[in-house]
Amino acid sequence: MALNITPLADRVVIEPLAAETQTASGLYIPDSAQEKQQKGKVVAVGAGKKDHKMTVKKGDTVLYGKYAGTELKMDGKDYMIMREDDILAIV
Repeated sequence: MALNITPLADRVVIEPLAAETQTASGLYIPDSAQEKQQKGKVVAVGAGKKDHKMTVKKGDTVLYGKYAGTELKMDGKDYMIMREDDILAIV
């Protein structure tokens, strides 16, 4: 099912990746101790502004700031909507 949302201007919709449930050594992390993931997949991109061309594109995996953006829930899935300036890197 396709996401039915179109961000405006320089905004981007990101689907956060799932939090790590196991450490590299194999220990399981309980839900209460898991940190919020700051990595996600871009699912929608706005058209940009007159003087700002968008750098990210749909399908990119990106890193974003811990307190960046606004959380929203659509069709039972969690998403983040934020300005492109809040994205730190394309992975």
